[in-house]
Amino acid sequence: MFLDDFYALAGGRLCIAAEQASQFAKRMAGDYNPIHDPDARRFCVPGDLLFALVLAQHGLSQRMTFHFRGMVGADVPLTIRECEGNLLSVVDDAGKEYLCVERSGETTRDPDVIEAFTRRYIAFSGRNFPHYLQPLMKTHGVMFNPQRPLVIYDSMGFVLDNLDVSALDVEFAGSSFEINGKRGEAHLEFRMLAGGESVGSGSKKLVVSGLQPYDADVMDAFVEDFNRRKRDSVSV
Repeated sequence: MFLDDFYALAGGRLCIAAEQASQFAKRMAGDYNPIHDPDARRFCVPGDLLFALVLAQHGLSQRMTFHFRGMVGADVPLTIRECEGNLLSVVDDAGKEYLCVERSGETTRDPDVIEAFTRRYIAFSGRNFPHYLQPLMKTHGVMFNPQRPLVIYDSMGFVLDNLDVSALDVEFAGSSFEINGKRGEAHLEFRMLAGGESVGSGSKKLVVSGLQPYDADVMDAFVEDFNRRKRDSVSV
């Protein structure tokens, strides 16, 4: 399976090491958020890796909504439970929930279809920053604290007209930003196309903490450092 390098099974539970999570973020999603670096003080497993593992193990449904409840640290044993109401829940051994998934409509377990969908979605999702989030914050005159950047994946949902998505394209379709004190909510809309025809749409929500007035020089330096990290990683 294309995800085999990014997790291990221990006693029937999923375990994700810090290095595995970091490699998924960089290699699969092009996501160089420092919070996914193995030595990050507030390291967390990428939400898109949990998303990908849920699809791989339980299939792709026409309508799905993912609610992220908390950040997963390194080496936390996880179980994906099937619950009443066609829900899925990702929990640790203590029963703490990290992800709740609502699903309805038809479901496919075709591994080729699921892999194609997953790869295309996470490639889009990994472009949160700077592609979509930085100009959005600039427009609203705010930015995160560059010394402690904290952008949390809150939720994501999509609707597919059908499950014939092996030749899928995922495109950005607009954004909005809501500010409440030092906390912001970014909503990124996307559409899904196959053969140039619309086959679905979706939206993801990010929570940005520690907002402060936008400083173009500081943000430009942060973006340049972000891009440098990406170049250095690719060249290794």
